[in-house]
Amino acid sequence: MKTLLIVYHSRTGGAAQMARAAARGAAAEAALRTRLLPAAQARGEDVLAAQAYIFAAPENLGALSGAMKEFFDRAYYAALGRIEGRRYASLICAGTDGANAARQIERITTGWRLRPVAEPLIICTGAQTPEAIWAEKTLPQAALAQCAELGVAMAAGLAAGIF
Repeated sequence: MKTLLIVYHSRTGGAAQMARAAARGAAAEAALRTRLLPAAQARGEDVLAAQAYIFAAPENLGALSGAMKEFFDRAYYAALGRIEGRRYASLICAGTDGANAARQIERITTGWRLRPVAEPLIICTGAQTPEAIWAEKTLPQAALAQCAELGVAMAAGLAAGIF
């Protein structure tokens, strides 16, 4: 059975909601195993055991969150040269932009020679004050539906052998 690995980090809940929505969407595909792992728990062997990936993280201070970067740092060399051509997608929860975090994931996955299945899905919360930035996030259902649709598409493509 093929595996879709969803690795996420979330400080205030937004990226976790996005990852869980993608996992719910992917779970509709019975011929596929979906693993949802916090970045702190994910290892190189988890990356090697999966055939496709979704990476979900917040953008903090205009960059990929440190905990997500730490996951990539831990897993990178274990998977280097062993996962070329596999597919991935990225989910970013940001205050207003998210583009730099998406670029950082793209650079890392380019090194792994992964192939994107879609443009990064960036959900902007509009949080700009310290209080709003640190507050627990509740993302709109329409945004979470987009994440679920991405999960469905990733799972269907993987199960069908498209990627």
